[in-house]
Amino acid sequence: MTAFLVLLLAALSRLFPHLMHGTGYNFTDVGGGLLFFGSRRPRWQALIAIAVLALTDVYLTTQVYGFPFHISSYLVTWAWYGAVCLMGSALLRKVTVLRVVAGVLGSATSFFLASNFMVWVGGGMYAHSVAGLGSCYVAALPFYGNDLASTALVAGVLFGLPVLAARLVETMRAPGNI
Repeated sequence: MTAFLVLLLAALSRLFPHLMHGTGYNFTDVGGGLLFFGSRRPRWQALIAIAVLALTDVYLTTQVYGFPFHISSYLVTWAWYGAVCLMGSALLRKVTVLRVVAGVLGSATSFFLASNFMVWVGGGMYAHSVAGLGSCYVAALPFYGNDLASTALVAGVLFGLPVLAARLVETMRAPGNI
């Protein structure tokens, strides 16, 4: 049940900045939420996560940004949602600091690389050259930093708090602390 609540919060974190008339600058619960969801649910349920977040894509594109929705523009993003869930499933069923750090770096970096490559390939904002690709990635660095920070924060809380709570309980139950 917790995993579904986290997924809902991840979806809402994409919508909330727009409801408050801001942009959020890619500071969302999505990366950390997908890692957590994937670590707690059967792999096939990554399809549920993809569907929930795809609905936010449709809403944001058509209602917030006022653009027509084209499924082909989102296939890479939807594949990324599923891949991060599977990364969480493969990497974070057993939680260690190193695994969480790897999940955070893998999630944020893969989104940065894939999404900006698709902007470069499919858009007209940047020249279709190596220099244009470089410009696209450089322009997206602030968003990458925010995504990395938000993913680290969310994953740190979701994976770290249960470990911390268990250690506190363990310490309190130790002989001499009763």
